[in-house]
Amino acid sequence: MGIKQKLGLGVASAALGLALVGGGTYAYFSDEATTNNTFAAGTLDIAANPTTIINATNIKPGDRMSRTFKLENKGTLDISKVLIHTNYSVNDSGSNNLDDLGKHIRVNFLKNEDKNGVIQPEENIIASTTLADLKGDMPDAVENKIWAWFGWGDEASGIKAGTSDDLYVQFEFVDNDQDQNQFQNDSLSLEWKFEAKQTAGTNR
Repeated sequence: MGIKQKLGLGVASAALGLALVGGGTYAYFSDEATTNNTFAAGTLDIAANPTTIINATNIKPGDRMSRTFKLENKGTLDISKVLIHTNYSVNDSGSNNLDDLGKHIRVNFLKNEDKNGVIQPEENIIASTTLADLKGDMPDAVENKIWAWFGWGDEASGIKAGTSDDLYVQFEFVDNDQDQNQFQNDSLSLEWKFEAKQTAGTNR
């Protein structure tokens, strides 16, 4: 056998050895496990029932109008607070109006009956002011102030999923003992928007 043939045979043998060594590095046991995971977000769904809380006509100064309604948590997540956004528009029947009718329509009280404190229920009023002043405020309709201060109340703040709160409101067309003829035949459209907020995140 010639020198070239010997060298060629040596190179081939070396290549075969490397191939066997390289192939051997993959000769081990193996196994696999697969997990299938899901992240599903909950829902916040607040509803007012009825959607028209009051529809009063032919009112006069001194009239008081009491109504009840519910705030319902129809979602899957608990609600920590419900902010009330107040907006209204006035339809003036004439050009003699010098004042805002919203300053003369007062919310004598807005109360959450489920959050009434046992000791001092009168202290748990959500709002007691005119519509004009309430327009720039955002009170929490589901806060239990008595619970926070005294540790005693009918129900903690917020609305749990699948439950509802009963609210009681009284409006008054305030008689200010002055000439209020400018408001005759005027009307006011009130919008209350209830904005629900989630509770704080937790370890799950």
